[in-house]
Amino acid sequence: MVCALASALCYGTASVLQALGARAAEPGTGAGVDPVLLVRALRQGRFVLGLALDTLGFLLQIVALRSIPLYAVSAALAASLAVTAVVASRLLPVRLSRVEWGAVLAVCAGLAVIGLASGAVGSRAGPPLLPWSLLVVVVAVPLVGVVAGRLPDRSRALLLGLGAGIGFGVVEVAVRLIDSLTLPALVGGPAPYALVLGGVTGFLLLTSAFAHGSVTVATAGMVIAETTGPALVGLAWLGDRPRAGLEWLAFLGFAAAVAGALALSRFGEPAAGAARRG
Repeated sequence: MVCALASALCYGTASVLQALGARAAEPGTGAGVDPVLLVRALRQGRFVLGLALDTLGFLLQIVALRSIPLYAVSAALAASLAVTAVVASRLLPVRLSRVEWGAVLAVCAGLAVIGLASGAVGSRAGPPLLPWSLLVVVVAVPLVGVVAGRLPDRSRALLLGLGAGIGFGVVEVAVRLIDSLTLPALVGGPAPYALVLGGVTGFLLLTSAFAHGSVTVATAGMVIAETTGPALVGLAWLGDRPRAGLEWLAFLGFAAAVAGALALSRFGEPAAGAARRG
């Protein structure tokens, strides 16, 4: 759980830096998935620093995913928005309202409750077709960007966010399905490929959402998809369970953490908030 929270700290801080870098980069012409934007954003020092923090966060996330249930990791990662909100309030001309401070407290309380109610990580491998299903899903995710490019701004941002969340959710599940880190196992199974493709496509869709629509809406979509999907997979197929008799408490904590994150979704792009207030 410590690794999951440290991962959220890295991701939350990185989002401030990446949002600033993405907005500073000159956008391309695409309204959906925009690879040119990603290339230009990589020329921004703040974006690159954010990417380095994302890398560290991902390594910590892997440790957490192998140690605690998926629903606990998902809730902790949603808490990265609370980190982003607090960091933005310190480093940028953005202030949190009383409701938003309440949301930060809700996220923290939800995570504390999940920590108390979480049981051991599940030991099941899931159905044989699950790894291949992840690969099919992640290959289809870029189509979301194609469809999103033809929609109005608000609908486009939501769809891009959902697509990014699905990609990141695939990463979470794929980490649990990798049994061995030996080269034959990594090359021969579908889960490692799903992990890489999920991370790349999710990152690309989220970067496009930062530049081409309401990032508040996009971030909300990402949080919903990234938290709910892996949690359900873990409970249904991988054997994740809360402690006996505390199922209701784990559900309550998960709901509080995700609801708090959704209330803070505008901080998925704090630079825009600064611009509105400046």
